[in-house]
Amino acid sequence: MNRIGEIFTRPPRLYTPRLILRAMTRRDADDMFEYARDPGVTRYLLWAPHEDRDYTKRYLKSVEAAYRRGDFYDFGVELSAEGKFIGTCGIASVDLPNNTAEIGYVINPRYQNKGYATEAARAVIKYCFEELRFNRVEARYMIGNDQSRRVMDKCGMRFEGVRRSSLFVRDGYVDVGVSAMTASDYFSPHY
Repeated sequence: MNRIGEIFTRPPRLYTPRLILRAMTRRDADDMFEYARDPGVTRYLLWAPHEDRDYTKRYLKSVEAAYRRGDFYDFGVELSAEGKFIGTCGIASVDLPNNTAEIGYVINPRYQNKGYATEAARAVIKYCFEELRFNRVEARYMIGNDQSRRVMDKCGMRFEGVRRSSLFVRDGYVDVGVSAMTASDYFSPHY
């Protein structure tokens, strides 16, 4: 098991002014299903809408098992004032030989446009650089998902370009934009 996996067998909690980023559990099924069933939410994601609450419960059960194995690095995003689970944000993939992490996020549409995705992503970026000591943190988005790109920009990531037809999603290839930040960017006094 790698060093990141060891940490995520018991995921840490990250705190922001309005959010708690924490391990997901089956108790989050109702809140997750609320947005995960929406085709509009999954339009720019790699997974299809959840068909029913049982599917969401099974998914969260598999997430709990993946935490125990140390091969899942995503957080549930909870509104600290309400205890409401509103989405996920975390490390989507790790490239240990190159000391790079890719982050991702999804927020329930009822809670979008309030800065929660940016707040959560900033907390994950901070954790990636300050605690996990990655050299690079990147994020990808399907072209057309302007909201996701804005989150990356607000977090201080630099747009690096578009990888044309680089990802096959559902019924065809899509163009993918990439933004990133390096440790030297993050620790710069100008950040």
